[in-house]
Amino acid sequence: MYRLALVLPAFFLLVIPVLTQQPSNTSNQKPSQYAAIPVDAAKKQNPVKPSPESTARAKKWWTLDCEMCHGKTGDGKGDIAKEMKLTMMDFTNPDTLKDRTDGEVFYIIKNGHNDMPAEGPRVKDEEAWDLVNYVRAFAKKSAETKQ
Repeated sequence: MYRLALVLPAFFLLVIPVLTQQPSNTSNQKPSQYAAIPVDAAKKQNPVKPSPESTARAKKWWTLDCEMCHGKTGDGKGDIAKEMKLTMMDFTNPDTLKDRTDGEVFYIIKNGHNDMPAEGPRVKDEEAWDLVNYVRAFAKKSAETKQ
């Protein structure tokens, strides 16, 4: 009886997290909708205006943490995404983020989404806002090259 009292809690600690995990995207699935984002977060306004300095800061983080999955141009075809057979959002498509506020994009960067890890406190708020501007610029660049 004593052993059962020790084993049963350990069993639940190991099994419950596994059973509650959400399945990750596979190559034949479309990316899922974003998990619910708090209304207050969605309403946040971007205090950082796009500028060469903002772009330089964002490019540093993009190269270190984002490019491997989202691709150098934001097309969602990074090396890791290909290797893991993940379907990523194409930020060069203007429709991808057209219904998303800057606050929502900021929230996703800071808190993660599905297989995307959260940047959390590693990235200062100002740098996360820089990344919001940077991600939005991919669609603008794409539109300019089509003209």
